[in-house]
Amino acid sequence: MALNPRVVIIGAGIVGANVADELVSRGWSDITVVEQGPLTLPGGSTSHAPGLVFQTNPSRTMTLFARYTVEKLQALKLGGQSCFNQVGGLEVATTPERLADLHRRHGYAQSWGIDARVISAEECRRLYPALTDSGLILGGLHIPSDGLALAARAVQVLVQRTRAAGVRYLERTRVTGIERAAGRVTGVVTTTGTLAADIVVSCAGFWGVEVGAMAGVSIPLLPMAHQYVKTTPVAPAQAQDDNDDASFVTVPTNGESSANGTSTNGNAVPAPQDPNAATLPILRYQDQDLYYREHGTQYGIGYYGHRPMPIDAASLGETPKDVDEANMPSRLAFSAADFAPAWTLSQDILPALRTCEIADGFNGIFSFTPDGAPLVGQAPNLDGFYVAEAVWVTHSAGVARALAEVLTQQGKSTLDLSECELARFETVQLTKEYVAETSAQNFVEVYDIIHPLQPRESPRCLRVTPFYAQQRDLGAFFLEAGAWERPAWYEANAKLVADLPPEWQPVDRDAWAARFYSPIAAAEAWKTRTAVAMYDMTPLRRLEISGPGAADLLLRLTTGNVARKPGAVTYTLLLDAHGGVRSDITVARLADDLFQVGVNGPVDTAYFAREARHQTLRDPAHSRVSVRDITGGTCGLGLWGPLARDVISKLTQDDFSDKALGYFRCKTASIAGVPVRALRLSYVGELGWEIYASAEHGRKLWDAVYTAGEQFGIIAAGRQAFNSLRLEKGFRLWGTDVNAEHNPFEAGLGFAVGRDRAFVGAAALHGKSTETAGRRLRCLTVDDGCSVVLGKEPVFVVSDDTTKDADGEEKDGGESESRAVGYVTSAAFGFTVGRPIAYAWLPATVKIGDKVEIAYFGRRIPATVVAEPLYDPKMTRLRG
Repeated sequence: MALNPRVVIIGAGIVGANVADELVSRGWSDITVVEQGPLTLPGGSTSHAPGLVFQTNPSRTMTLFARYTVEKLQALKLGGQSCFNQVGGLEVATTPERLADLHRRHGYAQSWGIDARVISAEECRRLYPALTDSGLILGGLHIPSDGLALAARAVQVLVQRTRAAGVRYLERTRVTGIERAAGRVTGVVTTTGTLAADIVVSCAGFWGVEVGAMAGVSIPLLPMAHQYVKTTPVAPAQAQDDNDDASFVTVPTNGESSANGTSTNGNAVPAPQDPNAATLPILRYQDQDLYYREHGTQYGIGYYGHRPMPIDAASLGETPKDVDEANMPSRLAFSAADFAPAWTLSQDILPALRTCEIADGFNGIFSFTPDGAPLVGQAPNLDGFYVAEAVWVTHSAGVARALAEVLTQQGKSTLDLSECELARFETVQLTKEYVAETSAQNFVEVYDIIHPLQPRESPRCLRVTPFYAQQRDLGAFFLEAGAWERPAWYEANAKLVADLPPEWQPVDRDAWAARFYSPIAAAEAWKTRTAVAMYDMTPLRRLEISGPGAADLLLRLTTGNVARKPGAVTYTLLLDAHGGVRSDITVARLADDLFQVGVNGPVDTAYFAREARHQTLRDPAHSRVSVRDITGGTCGLGLWGPLARDVISKLTQDDFSDKALGYFRCKTASIAGVPVRALRLSYVGELGWEIYASAEHGRKLWDAVYTAGEQFGIIAAGRQAFNSLRLEKGFRLWGTDVNAEHNPFEAGLGFAVGRDRAFVGAAALHGKSTETAGRRLRCLTVDDGCSVVLGKEPVFVVSDDTTKDADGEEKDGGESESRAVGYVTSAAFGFTVGRPIAYAWLPATVKIGDKVEIAYFGRRIPATVVAEPLYDPKMTRLRG
């Protein structure tokens, strides 16, 4: 790529303008921004967005996107006025379930470094006097740094700034095509001519599907209409309730609040005259799918409780020459009947609205995706075509920075982008039917309380393994991931719970941790450790990488020596150029030019396919390599436990002894007449194999193994037992425990890094080691032996000034005296070791033996940092 590549950005809304600005700040200058509307008001979602920025999110990446957006918009000024009004944010609870969830959300804020506080109903009213005093409000979550993004103003500042730096803007210019050659983007066709381009970035918002289609790239988003209204003015005395002087309000000047919830450092100033001014916190009433902001003396009300209203962006026609607040493509006619319930509910929570009417309303278009996350990154099938789509104002600058980093830093973003990658979806998840149904469901659930294990109800059974019928017969409880049906446990094993020895008996869990859990998992773990169990490994994505350049490709991209003789299996890492762990994989060498590679999903597949394509183009005669996804045509069983070899000996004449098939070795074999590939691996820490066969033989393979194992007490076991067992062995789960933000030594994966050869990321690891790591992924065990957490909870180092009451609840002042030093990644009850386990990122100064506390729904749970692995540290069980 050229040192100063030609960049064309499609769309000059809050995302496109930010991308241009972030690229300029990194030294790029040959940038053209194409906008189909007028620059003063382009007419997309930015033009009507109400601008509420609530930063706290279950996702660390999304929260930090929002935090950067706040910081950047605060620094942007037009006419001396900032582009962010930091009035704070208030989320109120009107049900016990929501109040508990606000404690959970407070934990996210602590984990991700956002100052927040759970407050009482009285404190809510002090912060927001217009709230009802009827007893409806039970409490709230206050985030002082939240507020209102003035998106349209910010776009104008960014356009002015980037224009001064040399960025060209083409307004009222429509994109009609994307030019491509040899798998790369080469230009953008517009109504005024063709723009040559090395890089195209689509920031087209809800028009992204159409732009993607021009490039032959699937963009899985659904434009949806969302209702927003403005009321008639509220009388000052009603709006401020009991204020002594209704013509004055207290304006927080720094976003902080005192312990009693009243504004600090505020001054009595004249009530704002700006029609969009605001002094009260932005307000969420999530129990009824509502949010509120001030527009001077009016209220703005947004509503998600209406029926889903999908929109076909292509049907909107061309953007008019003149766009204003009432005339823009993204603003559709208001459907009053859909809003009627919201108006009644709003008058209940804000009684002052009973004297008001709806002055104006519209159905505004926003973008939704199948999993609720934005779409960021390079297209898997077209080099040089990047997207930043389905990005709301809340995350706009953060996403733009991340994409600019990817473009200018050899594909590396400061933040982990795995949950935002455009390439993250399975093929079935890119169909119009899937995108429409799941995106609409995400609209419906946008404010719902969602359990981290909660599967979607529909669509289901899109991908089932050849063992699905047998699993149903055994009473499998299915969860869903990657559109696969995956057994969590089997009801057929319920009878085993009563047979568990006392030390294996499962402990009671709180109501939240008990959801989507069964004590049957304890029995399945017990059987795996003491007898033998079979696990469905089919959903693990498998690639065949073949050709004369296959070994060279894998040696260049991975950290381990995968070029050993056929029959070798290697656990290894994929790093980015900066040494971050972009994935962990397992490579089995089947022949000199044939490898089976277990990867973590579609993003890995896209990476290998792109690198293989580039290598083949460079030297097709000697370095040709092909990448083929074989997952759907194959199936896999994990057969593990101390009696696994007894079972396998009943099914095959092939030698499965330690000598013939040692640890991390593979071979072809015949099991009950089924041709298989057997890999001597175990993710649960017991003797056994991953056994792969062609999908048409799956039913026979399952039945044969299950029947042969009955005399040894074999069971089918699910993902809950699997997760518990892998944590006891200290095995990492990429994307949950580790991602590209971490290097191998921080993550406890230094053993997988070869030091004697070159590979992608090797130079970045020079001088790094476990000893130099500033943070570590640590194993914790919970001291009380019973409190199970689920992941993403904040972790605190125990200190004398941490203040709690007798029940472990944090007292007023306790939180200000201690800040989270890390957060939990994975957690489960360790059935073998008899205590809850959690893995957490912590500063390297926190050592083995140190005491910490995990905050869980506002309660501090004592835990201890311990050495790992907890089970079989000498590996005697795995090695047979």
